[in-house]
Amino acid sequence: MGKRYYCDYCDRSFQDNMHNRKKHLNGVQHHRAKKAWFDQFRDSEAILLDEQIKRPCRFLQKGICGFGSNCKFSHMSEEEQYELKRQLEEERWHREDSEDRVVFGRSVEEWLSKREKKRAALSSKGDLTAKEDTEEAEAEPEIPQQLLAIPDLPPSLLPPPPGGWRVRVSGEWG
Repeated sequence: MGKRYYCDYCDRSFQDNMHNRKKHLNGVQHHRAKKAWFDQFRDSEAILLDEQIKRPCRFLQKGICGFGSNCKFSHMSEEEQYELKRQLEEERWHREDSEDRVVFGRSVEEWLSKREKKRAALSSKGDLTAKEDTEEAEAEPEIPQQLLAIPDLPPSLLPPPPGGWRVRVSGEWG
């Protein structure tokens, strides 16, 4: 039967030759499907901006538009635009709030700078024994929850378990 070409945008396949592929890729149906595919990944801010620029479609009065998503007029009512705008403002507010959020009475940047200063002071002393090092590490405050709130961190970025890592001494290597 020969090779077949499958178009992910249109969810269809056809015999693969230069003529068929060129005809399909230049077709209106393919362009509509491709535009719809990429439009689903647009952020809300871009959608709102586009909809505010467009004039309202007669779709809003009649209820039917033959052009569908390819219509050059806006199919979004004023209430829907207002709701989307409110949602965007709320997202911005939460984003700004999370940047300003304070954990354990201080920010993450402040915690990191204090931690770096402690490490620099310890490395400059240089005469601490291993026991004093572990006591100093235990005295260090808890890691801020903001750093641990990121889901699915790889094991290399997770803090060590209480009591440290278990070390297995094995004399055999591979």
